[in-house]
Formats: sequence, C-alpha cells, structure tokens
Amino acid sequence: MNKIEANSFIKTGTQKLSKSDTVYALVYCRVSSKRQEKDGHGLQAQRQRCIDFATNKGYVIEETNVFQDTASGGGDYTCREGQVRLLKKIDAFPHRSFKVIVDETSRLARDIKAHFALKDALKVRGVSVESPNFNFDDSPEGEMFEGMSALTNQYLRKANRRQVIQKMKARMEAGYWSFIARRGYEMVKNPLHGKIPMRKEPDASLLKYTLEGFSTGIFPRRIDACRYLIDKGFWKGKYPEKYTDEFTAMLKDPFYMGDIEYLPWEVSRRPGHHRDEAIISEDTFNLNQRRLRNDVTGKRIRKDLSDEFKARGLIVCSYCGKHLTGATTTKGKKKAYTRSYYFCQSRECQMYRKSAWKNDVEKKLDEVIKKQRMRKNVSAVVKLVFDRVWKQEVASFVDRDMDKKQERALLTDTSEKLTIRAISSTDDQLRIAYEKQLKEVLSKIDMLDLELKTETDYSVPYRTALDKATKFLKSPYSVWKKFDLAEQHRLFFFIFEEKLWYDREKGYRTDKIQSYTRLFESFANTKPDNVDLTGIEPVASTMP
Repeated sequence: MNKIEANSFIKTGTQKLSKSDTVYALVYCRVSSKRQEKDGHGLQAQRQRCIDFATNKGYVIEETNVFQDTASGGGDYTCREGQVRLLKKIDAFPHRSFKVIVDETSRLARDIKAHFALKDALKVRGVSVESPNFNFDDSPEGEMFEGMSALTNQYLRKANRRQVIQKMKARMEAGYWSFIARRGYEMVKNPLHGKIPMRKEPDASLLKYTLEGFSTGIFPRRIDACRYLIDKGFWKGKYPEKYTDEFTAMLKDPFYMGDIEYLPWEVSRRPGHHRDEAIISEDTFNLNQRRLRNDVTGKRIRKDLSDEFKARGLIVCSYCGKHLTGATTTKGKKKAYTRSYYFCQSRECQMYRKSAWKNDVEKKLDEVIKKQRMRKNVSAVVKLVFDRVWKQEVASFVDRDMDKKQERALLTDTSEKLTIRAISSTDDQLRIAYEKQLKEVLSKIDMLDLELKTETDYSVPYRTALDKATKFLKSPYSVWKKFDLAEQHRLFFFIFEEKLWYDREKGYRTDKIQSYTRLFESFANTKPDNVDLTGIEPVASTMP
C-alpha cells in the first residue's frame, strides 16, 4: 500500500459509536532486519511478551490482531505496512474498544516525530498504547518521560547508524569491500580477512570478455555489449536499452580492476584485498574510461519521435521538399472515432494542410524498404568496395598511431622541462603549480602508452563487419523490422542517401529514391577496378 492509499483511510473520521466493555488487543511488533527475526529480540519473542501481557490484562486476542514490520526505526508510519494495516483494522470496527500493545517504546518508532505522529493517529480514534516495559501516561509528567524515551530512541538509532558507517568506512579504507557483492562476485568468508569478494562463474567470465571487448572495439557501442550479455543469459530482460546505464556504471567502477573507492564517504581509490580476483586489468579499465569520454557515436535523433507517427522526420513533400508532419483528429457525431494523417505544413506549398492517411504512408514506406534488396551478382562488388575502404581505415589507424607517437614525444619534452622548473623553483606555490602540471602531463603520457601498446587484430572485426554489411544490403527490411523507432531512424540513413519524397496521390517518388543498394548495383555494371571510392563511407563500420 502506498502513502496516498494509507492517508486515505488514516484521515477518515470515525463516528463515536457506543462501544462494548470488551477490550480487543492489537499487538504490534517490529525489528530492524531479517537477522533480528531469528535472535532473542526477534518478532516471535516480542509477540509472545505482548500476548502474555494482554492476556493478563483480560484483553481479547484474535489471531488476525497481530501486526508486524521488518524495517528501520526511522521514517513516517504511513510507509510501514504493519502500522497501516493496524490503523485500517481500527477504522473497520469503530464500535470496538482497542488497545495497542508494544514490547517497548522503540518498537513504535525510533524517531520522535514519527512516534508522536502515530500516537496522534491512534488518539483521534480513541485508542491508547500499553506496554509490559513502559507506562504510557497522558499526564504532563508521563508525556515528558515518553518524549524523553522517544528522543533517546532516536539518538540511539542515529548513533548506531553513525557507528556502523564508521566501521564500514574504516574497513574500506583498509582495502576491504563493505557492501553486498558486485555482479560477477560473491562474498566469501576468509579466515584471515573476513568476508571478501570472490569471482562467481559464469558471470565473471562473461563480464571479463565484455569489458575487455569494449576496450578493444569488439563491441563498438555499449548497447552491443548489453545485447551480448542478454544473449548469454547474464541479464534476463529482453531489451538491451534497459541495461546501458548499468553497463556504463560497470565500465566506470574500479572495483572490477581490484580497487576500492566510495566517494560519498570520502574513501579515495586504493588497492583492494580482492585484487587477485580482479576481472579486468588496470590497462583495460583506463582504456574504457577513454572510450567513454570519446563516445560520440551516432547521429542526433529527434526528441519528438513517436510510435504514432513513425515516418515523421523521414519523409518530405514532393512539391516543396519541406517535412511532412503528423496529427490525429476525432470525427463522428453519433460515434466518435480518431484518424491520423500526414500533411505538409508549408503555407507556400499547394499541398498545404492536404492530408494523407497515416496507415497508407507507413505501409508504403515498408514496401519501399522491402524493395531495397541487393541482387545476388553484386556481392563481389560489395566485397571489393569493402576491402578498399577497410584498407583505407586501417591506414588511417596507422596514421593516428604516428600522431600519438609525435604527441607523446612533445609531452615527454614538456615533462622534462616541468621537472627542471619544479626542482629549481624556490617559491613553494610556484613549485606546487609545476608539480600539478607535471602530474597531468604524465597521466596523458600513460594513456598514450596504453593505446600504443594495445595491438588490435583487424581480421576478426573485418570478417564480422563484412558479413553483417552483406546480409544487411541483401535484405535491409529484415533488420529494419527488428529495431525500435530510434534505431530505425538511424538505420534509415544507411539505407537511403536522403529523405524520401512523398506524393499524396502517387505515393513515394521512386525516381527520387537514392539508396546504397542501387549504388552498389551501378558499380556492378562497370569494371570493378574502375570503381571510384571517393565519398563512400564504410557502411558496416557503424552497424550493430
């Protein structure tokens, strides 16, 4: 039950009815954790003491009149299921006389504001609280002692929380993980160190392959890595988009390289005692951070994408070339019904506000995409073009490596000069400034060394990319129908060179359609050695 539902009956006024002399006991028990349910101060022990107390007082105990919670002592009573049900029980029987029985004052709440808020909610219903260990008295002196007891319980709760955090923080500062195990690990008791994280298979191996694969480019995008983990059963969901934030957090978490860090408690990064169980190396972690900083793949997608108008943003008016937009109207006097349309919104166009039925526009769009099938005899040309573009890409990688080496040489020279200045400086503030600059330069040099040291086998991504590109060009619609709307809009510009022209009477202007499948087919009609690759982008390089 949520807070709104709780308040709906808590605030309901109860009529003053004549009540019988029989008093019904409502027993309320609470513990802070599941572990406390099993020890001597658990729910069963509280329940039995309260039942014995109520029996001795002559109150009636019904089986359904026992309410309990397993929750922390802080917080509003309307969020506690047991207390909400207790108040609901009272409201359901306004003609009965009730007494709420608790083992001690801290069971009601360990927060003074919540304690008296619950007392007030009971008071307006004519119900008082009793306990075998505390005398609830409505006199000024009794209220003072009750307030002191509630205030003490609040202090003990906060002091206990502070003590727990201090112990957990001290353990983390010593290199031990103090929370529940991260995904891919389990907490195992060690005779020397206590509980420490240990790798848990098969999750650890799957994460290792995926995190390393993202650093080397096996998975070009985070969504590709998430899709792989779903396929392998690591995540049970159906859609990879759901897990991209979680995977990003894993990429940023130094825990997986064997370090401990928790900035909310000001615990800076340090080697953890689980380093022998690290899933990835420090080099892989640093490469992933660089990839995340430079991750700008993909074109900007419209923010107003809607499943109701899937073609919006992809089609233009065949008369003026301006975008067609969509709208829904309601018609019918006796029986209302809605219809959706696409129309031109340019006032200068002769087709201004003249609509085309949405179903026709989108159905014909699917038919156009289905027709973009590459003929069988074009595969050889695709491979030829792909080979040449791939060689150009590999050559560009080599050029980038040369640029990085030159950049490293310049940074090395800068670091030597900064070192000399820092050593020879007699001004402390100036020396600190030089040391700070030197630290930043050395960090850049380390990152460049990591990138230059990483050797990539381009034969594996080449074969994968070529296979996907060929399959895509043979049947773009088979890929199109599997994607969500945002991915379809990205894929559209891999199929077509520009937005499609739509005529209200004739449909899509086939003479205006420029697609990559037709481009390859035109190459097939010329000598392959004469194919001009100027301006051709590697289609498969951004394919999922």
